[in-house]
Amino acid sequence: MTREVLVVGGGGREAALAWKLSQSSQLGTLYVTHDNPGFPAGTRRLPEGDVAEQAAALGLDLVVVGPEGPLAQGLVDRCRELGIPAFGPTAAAAMLESSKGFAKDFMARHGVPTGAYSRHTQADTAHAEIHGACVVKADGLAAGKGVFVCATAQEAHDAVDSLFAGRFGDAGTEVLIEELLVGEEVSVFALCDGWNHVLLPSAQDHKRRFDGDKGPNTGGMGAYVPAPVLDAQAMSRVQSTVIRPVLEGMLAEDRPFTGVLYVGLMLTEDGPKVLEFNVRFGDPECQPLMAMLDEDLLPLLLHCATGTLDARELVIRDGACCCVVMVSDGYPGSYAKGHPISGLDESPDDVMVFHAGTRREGDLLVTNGGRVLGITAIGADVREARDRAYAGVRSIHWNGASWRQDIAHRALGRES
Repeated sequence: MTREVLVVGGGGREAALAWKLSQSSQLGTLYVTHDNPGFPAGTRRLPEGDVAEQAAALGLDLVVVGPEGPLAQGLVDRCRELGIPAFGPTAAAAMLESSKGFAKDFMARHGVPTGAYSRHTQADTAHAEIHGACVVKADGLAAGKGVFVCATAQEAHDAVDSLFAGRFGDAGTEVLIEELLVGEEVSVFALCDGWNHVLLPSAQDHKRRFDGDKGPNTGGMGAYVPAPVLDAQAMSRVQSTVIRPVLEGMLAEDRPFTGVLYVGLMLTEDGPKVLEFNVRFGDPECQPLMAMLDEDLLPLLLHCATGTLDARELVIRDGACCCVVMVSDGYPGSYAKGHPISGLDESPDDVMVFHAGTRREGDLLVTNGGRVLGITAIGADVREARDRAYAGVRSIHWNGASWRQDIAHRALGRES
């Protein structure tokens, strides 16, 4: 029996999901909501309109929601109302990401380890809570850019002022002041059906724009899996102190969590503590995660959507995988679009190229975003995967192409 599937979204994350789904023996037709020159051949683009209604009219078997926006807006709820299984959380469960204040309060209620915090709807009360280094966050969705890690009180005051001045619109109408946790960051991804879960490999991404983790935050400049800093014992602790309490707590609050729970952690001296939750795959973490998954993705997502997931170990490839994001010069600030891209046909055979911000202009492929391509490769270890990814990067060219040259530096630093 084949299944008709829709992927919602058009970035690098969705390109990786579509690539993996296209390998399924169960897939019939793969529908998409956006144009992406990197989508597999044979995908069918839905016309503009109500996604859930079109899914119902087509009799689709599964809707896979990539970005956080449609999740927060209730696309999964609407699909389920129309009888279409959808991978992702309901709007009520998506509040773990769409409201950082809700997430912190939820963790406090259910004993999930995290840093101290306070919530503010007025600038003066937020300023009064600043006494030195801290983290300032916009409560709502800000495309991954609403978090300010402030080394000084002045930086924190400036961040508060910018948020309340409307830097991220309504996302900054409430602001959180959080304890600055010290340690190494790592991300854990659990596929969930409301009660059961299975774990994907851990990952580390690179949010800062420039080498050495300097410069402004971005949507992500690269990622690798697995993260050697998180061993099996630490992963077990994360399951018992974070993932299981979250699933039990969401169920108790009548917000059963289905989809992928993305846990951003700081490994402190006191153990793992939650920095934030996301309720969708990370981008670019999704790219190496899909490359490392050595089993059919489609039934996994369908089991999550229908509450039939078996708690087990996933089949993961040996070795490691690294993704290096090539961006337009100027990103995450202003940048030009429309530069022709060359060299894709010269990429090594063992390199996967996921399109994030490209478009077709006649016979040309041109840039169409800040993050343009995710160059992804598998190796026997992180070093080999990284070297192969950078070999792919060096084969691709456009005017103003830029990238970080130190992706996976934390893992490589542990080898020395």
